[in-house]
Amino acid sequence: MCIRKRAYQLDGEWTIVLVPERPNGFGVFIIGGLTHFVDSETSFWLQNHTRSGMIVELLEAGYTIYTSNLYGRHWGSPKAAKLTERIYNLVHKQEILNPRIHILAEGMGVLAANAFLKNKTSQVRSAAWLNPCFDVKNLVLQEQQNRLFYKRLVREIAKAYEIESERVIDELDKKEIHVANSPIKIWHHSIRSPYSLEQIRRYERLQEEINCPIELALLSDSYQSLGKKMIRFFQLHEGDL
Repeated sequence: MCIRKRAYQLDGEWTIVLVPERPNGFGVFIIGGLTHFVDSETSFWLQNHTRSGMIVELLEAGYTIYTSNLYGRHWGSPKAAKLTERIYNLVHKQEILNPRIHILAEGMGVLAANAFLKNKTSQVRSAAWLNPCFDVKNLVLQEQQNRLFYKRLVREIAKAYEIESERVIDELDKKEIHVANSPIKIWHHSIRSPYSLEQIRRYERLQEEINCPIELALLSDSYQSLGKKMIRFFQLHEGDL
């Protein structure tokens, strides 16, 4: 399966690269959600049973995988978005990979992935979003009903954006939901996702307005075979090297 694992540090944040036994030349950049972490030895996606199964399937299909700690709960901060580009540049200097990659992002990680997609469109073949978060401001406003979660969320965002808590809403007002010309497929679990289907529908409409419709798969059971489904989606966009 994996014959080589490399670990790099950029700005104090660990990135792990997993290289399969028989590489197909394509890379998958995994950008995790709220519970994601990466250190010098492992990551949430390697430790979690469901996600590690997806990694095994990707490696068996020949994909080189890389993932970063990305400042933890970054909430799509400009600092995290900038680091994704530095990680891409570093990995592609060290590994023999096609410059056009696939992105697999989960939850909050989609915020950083979308920013990467906006700035590096020509380097992205396709993007797979799992239970995505697109609208941080709306999430904050929803949490106002629960003062404890609201205050914690605002503090997290303030820390990530390196601003005072009082400026969080104003800062989020400036953020737009980025649209993309790359092929995108979303998998949304109706029970397990903490983010609403409504914000996905809004994103879907925005993509349709630029004549780049997304694919949306609604899940109600387990994530069984999800890795294989994502691989089939990726392979649809590998004809043009």
